[in-house]
Amino acid sequence: MAANDVLKNLNLFVDGRGYAGNIDDYSPPDLSIMVENYRAGGMDASVPLDMGMEDLETSFNLIAYDRDVLSLFGVAEGNQVPFRARGALESYDGTITQVQHIMRGKITKLARNTWQPGNKPQLGVTMRLDYYREEHGGQVIHEIDVVNMIRIINGTDRLAQIRQAIGI
Repeated sequence: MAANDVLKNLNLFVDGRGYAGNIDDYSPPDLSIMVENYRAGGMDASVPLDMGMEDLETSFNLIAYDRDVLSLFGVAEGNQVPFRARGALESYDGTITQVQHIMRGKITKLARNTWQPGNKPQLGVTMRLDYYREEHGGQVIHEIDVVNMIRIINGTDRLAQIRQAIGI
């Protein structure tokens, strides 16, 4: 079928507050595994070894100079900002599917951009994440809990045996 799961609209929630009508764009975190190439005697080429994940970072732009978001910059250690992005996907046959990203982390950058009279304000926010979960049509596709060493991909926790081996 043509045109499956096309993003039609989105909403953003920061610390429980919705930003419908104020969210300009949202960039989900890239998921990337760090690899180290390994080649030993008797091997004709190297193989990539999974050495953990790259840092999780997300960003979004608001068209509001929002005091509540500004006040969440640089929260104290041990505190995190809950954040949720929700999207509506539509397929050519009319099927609507919900996708959502549930995250926790810290706002590490506020970009206020240029102020000009007559132009919409823009507040760019960058966050480093300790937790990320992606649900597609109610099914958990990815769940990454950095602090608790959990990496669930399509229902399988890739780190469960390692946690068990090291006594966590």
